[in-house]
Amino acid sequence: MKGNNETQDTFYHGRISILQKKKGFRFSIDAPLLADFIRTKQSDELLELGAGNGVISLLLSIKPFKHITALEIQKSLFDLAKRSIRLNQLEHKITINLMDLREYKADKKFDVIFSNPPYYEIIAGRMSKSREKAIAKHEIKCSIFDIMRKTSDLLKKDGRAYFIYKEKRRNAFIKAVAGSGLRIKLERYVLARPEGETIFFLTECVFSREKKVVLQPLILYDEEGNYTVEAQEIFKGRIHASTY
Repeated sequence: MKGNNETQDTFYHGRISILQKKKGFRFSIDAPLLADFIRTKQSDELLELGAGNGVISLLLSIKPFKHITALEIQKSLFDLAKRSIRLNQLEHKITINLMDLREYKADKKFDVIFSNPPYYEIIAGRMSKSREKAIAKHEIKCSIFDIMRKTSDLLKKDGRAYFIYKEKRRNAFIKAVAGSGLRIKLERYVLARPEGETIFFLTECVFSREKKVVLQPLILYDEEGNYTVEAQEIFKGRIHASTY
């Protein structure tokens, strides 16, 4: 099932297998961090906006939920995700659609929506020569404002939306959330080391006007450069975050 220019990588002690390009887009540490942060219930209908190779939906498959609908605009990544879903025998739990998320219409609203959006503006950062990587990392096909508008349209009034985003673009994220009518309910900063700067932030967004709660930071490495105990637990595939 694995192609010549692909790798088949296993996660969560072999529970999940994911196909990736050797030289194309490959997911990084932010994917398992978001998958860990997302809270689900057995009855939840989930929607992923911008699935890439399907990694987050696949990692979420160890948690309780009813069904995941995933959207991906790039044919090459859509094909990888579809094959990985089949490889893990999850066709009955995860459905991926090849389409522009901005044009997606549904006859229902979702309990949970999640996304690991492109972090960089088109004019910012060094853009990869790989079109696949460039679209995944830069706002070529959609912006954070597009993501938030679609989330607002399709999230149930009592639903939950989850995101991971670069700290350097916090202002854009805050503006996009405010413009969508959503509010940040939970926030967690991700730091490489205890005394370092914030790299990412994780958020749970809702429509209700609850007071925002800032959780204890997630530290990835200890003073010796090894993964912290919590980071190791995340990469092993814990089902419930211990912090909330």
